[in-house]
Amino acid sequence: MNNPIIKIKRTDLLSDNWYILNKVTYEYYKEDQNVETHIREVYDRGNGAAILLFNSIKKTVILTRQFRLPTYLNGNKSGMMIEVCAGLLDKDQPEQCIIRETEEETGYRIKTVRKVFETYMSPGAVTEILHLFVGEYDSTMKVGDGGGADNEQENIEVLEYRFDETFALIESGEIKDAKTIMLLQYAKINNLV
Repeated sequence: MNNPIIKIKRTDLLSDNWYILNKVTYEYYKEDQNVETHIREVYDRGNGAAILLFNSIKKTVILTRQFRLPTYLNGNKSGMMIEVCAGLLDKDQPEQCIIRETEEETGYRIKTVRKVFETYMSPGAVTEILHLFVGEYDSTMKVGDGGGADNEQENIEVLEYRFDETFALIESGEIKDAKTIMLLQYAKINNLV
């Protein structure tokens, strides 16, 4: 199947309260020359970055735990999620963003990160591209407590787990975050830890 031809006919702003929600009407020109009109809601929250911090000597990783309202509304009784450190790019490049977010959220000041891939996490409704990184940490890099930025109302708990322990947490359902699972699997496949 070839790529369809798309013509945007109309974009209606539904909300710009926190991020941007648009209703987009477009024509989808199919391979057989038939045209379909589609209407979709598209959520634009900007692009983001995430990182798995690992210590290859101690065989540990740094993760975070914080409340996530959407998961609470969808059956996660506590609303708490265990995740890798992550944040929105704002006006930064992905590498700058994740270095800043790492210090804000975990208290570790890292200088070197390695980008491993990019992904769309929910391409049917959200425009966000997530840039995924790995980076090594050690105790000399700890410069603060972490916990997130006060002005962003983040209440982040910093967690250090044995790398092998994280896979039991995935199996038990304690880790359900997709970016975290992907980065842990990447580290396992590539023998980082």
